[in-house]
Amino acid sequence: MQDFQPFLSPAKINLFLHITGRRADGYHNLQSVFALLDYYDTIQLKVRPDEQVLRVKGNSDVAEADDLCVRAARALQAVTNCKLGVEIAIEKRIPMGGGLGGGSSNGATVLLALNQLWQLNLSRQALMQIGLKLGADVPVFIFGRTAWAEGMGEQLTALPMPSQTFVVLTPQIHVSTAQIFAHPQLTRDTKPLRIADFSDAAFNLHFKNDFEQVVTAEYPTVATALKFLNQFGQARMSGTGASVFVAVNDVEAGEAILAQAPAGNSGFVATSLQRHPLYDFCV
Repeated sequence: MQDFQPFLSPAKINLFLHITGRRADGYHNLQSVFALLDYYDTIQLKVRPDEQVLRVKGNSDVAEADDLCVRAARALQAVTNCKLGVEIAIEKRIPMGGGLGGGSSNGATVLLALNQLWQLNLSRQALMQIGLKLGADVPVFIFGRTAWAEGMGEQLTALPMPSQTFVVLTPQIHVSTAQIFAHPQLTRDTKPLRIADFSDAAFNLHFKNDFEQVVTAEYPTVATALKFLNQFGQARMSGTGASVFVAVNDVEAGEAILAQAPAGNSGFVATSLQRHPLYDFCV
């Protein structure tokens, strides 16, 4: 069989994130815009002639059976009855627990790549349905474009936008998504907005991250990082944190800001992608 082949797995940011209600099943209805960034983990895959799915390199803090890459491969086997297997090596750059979607992106990259390597020819919609069972953020990476999101984040509409460059800072803490969603101070009744409302003029006034107030109160280092970035524009938190970001004019300006960042933060400068690197692996 083949040798290992590398596939890119991009980070994402939420340009805003509103909670518009709580569903009867306990999940929340959201509105957001997801932008994919040219900052990547790398997933190395090697097809096996048997049905084994093996993680040969990955995060030792995540059990192999719980790893979204492994779960994605097994879910794809189950749906298609594919008799091939795969060995998976994961090279992480995207910070864990930062609201940048690294794990979800890794699972989506495995689905997209194996759709080609195993010659399954599933449609984008079919892969997104498999991805949704793995996690609410997985479908947006398979969708593969800047997207207006509603529902639990799975109702996606392409949102044409010019590429933007961002400085992303991640305080060295882990924010518990479950804890933040359950927080008694979290507001869950933001008025739904329309795609047409999303413009430069409206952004600062009407679009925010509903989790920011709770997270910054619980994690002062996130508040410090946001305050720092707000000197350079309208900073936002991504997802449920801890990563925060601000748009800048270009990479050079971003690197200059990054050089001044408060101690205790990792960071990078990245530009939004028009399409996922594996976008053409399905239709």
